[in-house]
Amino acid sequence: MTMQPFTDNFADNSTEAGFQFTFFCESCKEGYKSKFIESKSYGKGKFLKSVGGILSAAAQLTGKYNIGYGLERGTDAISERFSGMSPEWQKEHDAAFELAQNEAKGHFHRCAKCKKWYCENDWNEQEGLCVECAPRESVEVAAARAKKKAEDIETKAKGTQVFTGDIEAKQTMCPSCGKPAGNGKFCNNCGEPLAMKKCPKCGAKNIAGTRFCGECGKKL
Repeated sequence: MTMQPFTDNFADNSTEAGFQFTFFCESCKEGYKSKFIESKSYGKGKFLKSVGGILSAAAQLTGKYNIGYGLERGTDAISERFSGMSPEWQKEHDAAFELAQNEAKGHFHRCAKCKKWYCENDWNEQEGLCVECAPRESVEVAAARAKKKAEDIETKAKGTQVFTGDIEAKQTMCPSCGKPAGNGKFCNNCGEPLAMKKCPKCGAKNIAGTRFCGECGKKL
């Protein structure tokens, strides 16, 4: 079986019942699967290979991308997979592969620079090259603008003063002498106790030096 694919990045999904092929974009790896062509010789004659073996081999390649056959290695592998099929089936397979390629070519573009095949998503129509060889200007400008905006935001954030209040040390004022009392239980100036006073009537706690309870009015 002689196969000369327009791209070596494809998968052969054929079975003994018919023929189908998937061709993949070199960049995004999205594939285009050709229409299924039923084998006219299916069911006629005896095949050396079991049905299960054919189906298993086909299933292993179905849906995979970037097979990377290489023209010689790929055709040898495919030939080995279908070596047990009848000569009639082999001829049908070759003809179906040719039709599938013509069908798939309408969905791909060949880059004149890198010589690879790309789908519409990765093709720069204005330049007539793939987006890897000739990136789309609008996409690159948008990407560069977004990157610059992110850098500006980060720079602005680094120079922004988040906390604008004053940091002051709070000191307890003695209710008796009116001077800073310090951090102890007694005033550093007059010795008056600074502990909260408990109201003998309602039990509420009041600031030291308070004459009447703030809850019930009881004289302290």
